[in-house]
Amino acid sequence: MSVRSDFWSIYREALPILFIALGGGLFAGIVLEGMVESIERFPGLFVMIPVFLATRGNVYGALGGRIASGLHQGLIDPRFEWDDRLVNAILASFINGIGISIVIGVVTWVGLLILGWEVAALYELVGIMLIAGMLTSVIMIFGLLGLIFTGYKFGYDPDNLVGPIVTTLGDIFGMLFMLFAVGLVEVIV
Repeated sequence: MSVRSDFWSIYREALPILFIALGGGLFAGIVLEGMVESIERFPGLFVMIPVFLATRGNVYGALGGRIASGLHQGLIDPRFEWDDRLVNAILASFINGIGISIVIGVVTWVGLLILGWEVAALYELVGIMLIAGMLTSVIMIFGLLGLIFTGYKFGYDPDNLVGPIVTTLGDIFGMLFMLFAVGLVEVIV
């Protein structure tokens, strides 16, 4: 393949997904707009949102990269079946996704206390992050696997799919599940 044909192949595969990502980002912004009251109810929540969304991309982008590499090398088959490599990568990503969610809540709480800013209770921030983190982890794992496997079966390069899929799923479901988690914590507290 020539450099020019490589370029057009990447562009052709990535462009439609980037438009879907654009729509997903706009949807996440609309959900955020609906959370303004909750942001006032839980001081510190607004600080956690960009960190939460960024870590979804970091953790599950790494998982997507492992899957793409495994598919390219023939180490992973593009289907849902028991595969030790795939299961280990999924478990590591799930644990990292949950763990970093808890860390986000704690670090935000400590940081805002140090700055002398108003902050919600530690258990509220950690609870919101834990619930949102668990739910997004499940969606990110199965959504990422399903979309990458399907794209691969249709001849798409998974390396072109991982970034836009991770950011779009992370933004949409991260914001939806954060909104859900805020509502659940409001009811419990």
